[in-house]
Amino acid sequence: MPDARWTVSEGGPGVPIGAAAYPRGVPTILSRDEWIERARAHEARADALTAAHRERAARGEKHPVWDFLFTYYSYKPAMLRRWHPGAGVVLQDAPERAGWRWYSSADGGAVAPDADLFRTEKPQLADLVERMLRRTASRPGQFGCFGLHEWAMVYREQEHRHPVPLRLGQAGTDAVVETHELRCTHFDAFRFFTPDAVPRNRLPLTRDSQPDLEQPGCLHAGMDLYRWAVKLGPLIPGELMLDAFELARDIRLLDMEAAPYDLSAWGVRPVRIETAEGKAEYVRRQREFAERGTVMRERILDAWLAASTGSAAPMGH
Repeated sequence: MPDARWTVSEGGPGVPIGAAAYPRGVPTILSRDEWIERARAHEARADALTAAHRERAARGEKHPVWDFLFTYYSYKPAMLRRWHPGAGVVLQDAPERAGWRWYSSADGGAVAPDADLFRTEKPQLADLVERMLRRTASRPGQFGCFGLHEWAMVYREQEHRHPVPLRLGQAGTDAVVETHELRCTHFDAFRFFTPDAVPRNRLPLTRDSQPDLEQPGCLHAGMDLYRWAVKLGPLIPGELMLDAFELARDIRLLDMEAAPYDLSAWGVRPVRIETAEGKAEYVRRQREFAERGTVMRERILDAWLAASTGSAAPMGH
């Protein structure tokens, strides 16, 4: 049945009815030609971003750097190419999307992402995403970890997550950990620490404490902006979701450049964080990513605000 909370006049702006779906402002209306064009542009961009991964997957080939973006986050290339308009946007003449999750329908085949449906079905997720984004944004960045979380994941262990040799060997890798303080603030990195590395971290981390400790200098907090964008589904514009993917991709490279692994076979130049020069490069690039992450975090929060108020979020990247 059509959703009675809003109607769309053919060739004219939508008229909100009631306060549930679009409590403030008039939604942006996209004609079928307009939204089809944006969807096709999005699909082409997504295909370009995932082409190398899809080609490797077809050959059954693994990659220690880039597979992470599709295994740890578990979002497949087909998901990336699915375009959504974001909250506060109505798609005219879009009957094929009427059954899509978290969309509402109106007369004439118009559809729109529905924040109320999302909140009703995923109230805890909605609260978690907003809490994580806002709390992380409210804190200053910390820049003294030097990417040692990856080193802590192989500390005093012969079996490693990646079947790749260590640049400094096991003894040399262990020595780097033992001559530095582990300052990890990201639980989803900390949970992969070896048993001997766990007590060496400055703080004991738990899932419950994550919203209280996440900070914008953390590389993984920046990569996770992609996770939060995906979890908000059609409430986030597809263009913004791909921007978040690109940020995660760029951060991932530094994450592995600074790792203890010898990735020269994959053309990865190490950032030798065991040296003063390597530390300086790491921190410089970490700060740059923190700045990009701050902007991305604000954009996702703006889109989430649009979901709450019914006003369209700004586009572009």
